[in-house]
Amino acid sequence: MTVLVTGGAGYIGSHMVHALVDSGESVIVVDNLSTGSSHFVPEGVPLYIGDAGDENLVEGVIGSHRIDAIVHFAGSIIVPESLRDPLGYYRNNTMTTRNLLATAVKCGVRRFIFSSTAAVYGNPAGVPVTEDAPTRPLSPYGASKLMTEIMLHDVAAAHTLQFVVLRYFNVAGADPALRCGIAVPEATHLLKVAVEAATAQRPKIDVYGTDYPTPDGTCIRDFIHVSDLAQAHRAALAYLRLGGASDTFNCGYGHGHSVLEVIEAVRRVSGRNFAVNHASRRPGDIMAMVADTRRIRERLDWVPQFNDLDTIAAHALAWEEKLLNERAVHVPLAIPA
Repeated sequence: MTVLVTGGAGYIGSHMVHALVDSGESVIVVDNLSTGSSHFVPEGVPLYIGDAGDENLVEGVIGSHRIDAIVHFAGSIIVPESLRDPLGYYRNNTMTTRNLLATAVKCGVRRFIFSSTAAVYGNPAGVPVTEDAPTRPLSPYGASKLMTEIMLHDVAAAHTLQFVVLRYFNVAGADPALRCGIAVPEATHLLKVAVEAATAQRPKIDVYGTDYPTPDGTCIRDFIHVSDLAQAHRAALAYLRLGGASDTFNCGYGHGHSVLEVIEAVRRVSGRNFAVNHASRRPGDIMAMVADTRRIRERLDWVPQFNDLDTIAAHALAWEEKLLNERAVHVPLAIPA
């Protein structure tokens, strides 16, 4: 049996590929490399460069390998960008997944794991948020993911397909072995921005909104280590292989940290100070988002290993320093005239 991972050269997808390979699984990756890197795909794992929504490509991949499950990461993920380009997000997220599902059904793939987001909840009435909370996304990004969730329910009702939807809260950190992490330029992830400031790659970090009705006035998020998230996907795959019913799970730790608390964690683990600029709120931002994790802990064989903000920050910093060292090695020396 082989697992097809779409977006497997990207940030979260590459961690999943490494986790699968580490556990002895056979893996195939499809990625268009728009934000991913072929260097993040482990040696020996076939990489097909192309779009996950290319039905001919994916059908050929499934036909050439014994694919028993698809884990779908490919898509666009930046909330402010989705507000500027909603049609692009509906194309890259919703339409791509529609085509991928059509191919899965045609080829008889019966297990599908989808990377969704807590953004489907919008601004929740209270936290922690359960999977049964109303879904009221505030951005095209969240809406595009919710549309895919609806498609999955409809497809599963009409065909022999079982699925798991994993609603991510705030993913952060990097592989403890430093095999992969966030490497895209101008990333918007808070931890990534903070460690770039700590390593003097940014003159400051902007904090968008300091007047929220929270203890320190900044937004609160449930940060989950990317390696723990990868293991949640492995647990979801095992659940489906054992005949588990289609289901939706929050992926977080069940407690939140404010933006300012995250910045202080990066200052702590780096031992460095950096400038913080207080800016106005951004459209589409949510005040507080913390997961109710009872369902995933009860139904999946998943025990987080990195549930600690300083650990997450330390791994993100170590990865950033590795990137800096690699860039320094590859910078050509200036030759005197």
